[in-house]
Amino acid sequence: MGFHYFAGAAFRALTAHKDGPSLYDVCDPLLLKYSGGDQHLGQFYRTALGNPALRPLLRRTGLPALRDETRLAALRAALVHARDDNDPDWTAVGAPVAELMEGIGVRHPQPPAATAPARAPGMAEIENAIRTCARHLLRSYSRNGFIPTYAAFNLLGDPDMGGREMLMALTGLNSRGYKNSTLLFSLARIFIAHSPARALINPPWKGIAEPMWQPMQIRHRSAYYDAFFTEALLSFIETGLASAEESSASRRAIDDMVDFCLRISREEVASLNGSTVNVVTALAPLPHPRFSRFFQQIKQDLGFGVYVPDCDTTACSFSAATQAGSSDPMLDQPLLDFYSGLQVREGANEPRVTVPLNDNVDYEGGVVTWIDSLAGERPFGNDLDPTLNLDILEVSFRNLSRWKILETPSRLATVHRIIAFQKKLVESGAFAHPRSHIYYLPELYCAYFGRCYAAFLALPLSAQAVIDPDGVFDIIRGHVLAYVQTELMAHEMNPFDAALALMALAHLGADAATFTPALACIVTNLGEGGRHGPYKAYEWNKMKTPTRILVGGPEVTSAFVLMALALARRTMKQGARHSS
Repeated sequence: MGFHYFAGAAFRALTAHKDGPSLYDVCDPLLLKYSGGDQHLGQFYRTALGNPALRPLLRRTGLPALRDETRLAALRAALVHARDDNDPDWTAVGAPVAELMEGIGVRHPQPPAATAPARAPGMAEIENAIRTCARHLLRSYSRNGFIPTYAAFNLLGDPDMGGREMLMALTGLNSRGYKNSTLLFSLARIFIAHSPARALINPPWKGIAEPMWQPMQIRHRSAYYDAFFTEALLSFIETGLASAEESSASRRAIDDMVDFCLRISREEVASLNGSTVNVVTALAPLPHPRFSRFFQQIKQDLGFGVYVPDCDTTACSFSAATQAGSSDPMLDQPLLDFYSGLQVREGANEPRVTVPLNDNVDYEGGVVTWIDSLAGERPFGNDLDPTLNLDILEVSFRNLSRWKILETPSRLATVHRIIAFQKKLVESGAFAHPRSHIYYLPELYCAYFGRCYAAFLALPLSAQAVIDPDGVFDIIRGHVLAYVQTELMAHEMNPFDAALALMALAHLGADAATFTPALACIVTNLGEGGRHGPYKAYEWNKMKTPTRILVGGPEVTSAFVLMALALARRTMKQGARHSS
C-alpha cells in the first residue's frame, strides 16, 4: 500500500456523509469542560479522542443506532455516571457501549495460502542476514545507550474484545483511570469501525503479526525487552560470526542489560508467606524507561501512571541473566516458592483472575501475570497468559540445581501443575486460538514453547524423567509442530511470522528441509525496513485493554530474526556434518 491508498482513505473519511450523532456530538457536551466529578475522564477524552489529529477523521462519522433518542440518552447517562459517581456501577456504565459494540466486524488476519518458494536460501545469505541484524542491534545500542522498543495504539481494538469482554475489564481492573480509558477507547472503536477512517487507521497487512505503522509510536525501555535482546546478542556470539570488536561490543551491551534487569528494575514485593522477595518491574522508575518528556505527560493523562512488577518480566530477566553467566545473588531466590502463591488452584484462589478475557482456557495450574507492589497496587487487576507460564518453566529448568527443584517437593509440584495446565491447553486445541492468549500470538506461543523445550532437553535424562514422567512435552511438541507446518507456514507470512516459525521448528528438532518457507521469507524481505533497520516493526506482544496496544520495533524484529537464523544455521551445519 502506497500513497494513493492512504490518500484515498483520508479523503473518504474527511468527506463522509454523516448519518447520526458522532463521537463528538455524544461526548463534547459532557467531557470537554466540566467541574467536579472525576477529572481524569475528561482529561483522557481530550487527550486521546478529542485531539486535533483524530477529530477531523471521525467528526463526520455518525451512528444510525444513536438516532434513537432513547439509546442516545442511555449512553449519555452512562457517561455522566462514569464522570460524576464516586464509585460507579461499571457494569451499568458499560452496558450501552457493549450493546453498540455488537457487529463491529473486527477480525483476526486470515492470510491466503502460501506459494512455495522458488529455492532454498544458501548459507551465505543466511549468515549475511545474521550479521546484518546483529549489527543493527549494536548500532542501535551505541546510538541510544540502550536498544529501544516501541508501543503503538491500534484504535480499532482487538478482535477478541467484544462487549462481554469490555465489561469484564471494567469490573476486573483496579485503577479508575484504566477503567476510564477502557470505556472511552471502547466507545471510540465503535465509531472507527463504522467510518471510512477505519481503512486509514487499520490498513490490511501480510501475514499474522501486525505491522506497527500507527503514528503514535512510543519509544521506551523495559527489563522484559532487555532480557530478549540479551538472548539475541548471546546467540550472535555463539554463531562465531561476530568479529572480535563485535563480540566485545555485544558483551558490553549484555552486561549493561543484565544490570538493568537485576539492579535498576529490581523491586521488593511481599510474598504470600509474609516474607519479601526481589522481582523485576515492568517499568523501572524515571528516568530509566527513557520516555520523551512529551510522552511522559501523555502517559499520565491517559491513566498509565502506575506500573507494577509482573511474573513474565521477572522470569525472562532471571533467564537471560542466567544464560549470560551472572552471579547476582538475586538469582539464588527460588522463584517457584513465590510463583506458587500466584498459581491458580481450583476453587480456593481461582478468583485471582479478575480479568478473565480468555475464559475459554482452564486456568487450573497456571500462574497469573501481575504482582502487587508493596503498597498493594495492582492497577491491571489480574489475568493469566499461557506463554508467560512457558517462561516460568524455562527459567526453572535453567535453575533446576540452583533452586533445588527436584529435592523440594513443593517446587516440583508447582512445575508439575504448570505442565498439566499446558497439556490441557494444547490437547484442547486452545493454544492455536488468539482468544486464549492475553499478551501474545499463538505463533509466538509456539516459538516460546520451542525455547522452553530446548531448556528441558538440556537437562539430564534422569531429571527429565522426574519433571515429565508422562511425556507431556513430547505430546505438546507434536501439536505445535503440526500447527507451525500445516497452518502457519501453509499461509503467507511476514518476516516476523517466519522468524517465530523457524524458532519453533529448530528448537523442536524438525528436519532442516522444513525450514525453507521461513528462510525464504526472511532472506527475501531483508531490507524492507529501509532506513529504520533490516526489517519493519511488527507486533511482538500486545495488551488488549484499554485498546489494542502493540509492542515491537525494528530492533525487535532484528532480534527475533537473528535468533531464528542462528538456530537454523546450527541445525543445518549439524546435518551437513552428519551427512559427510
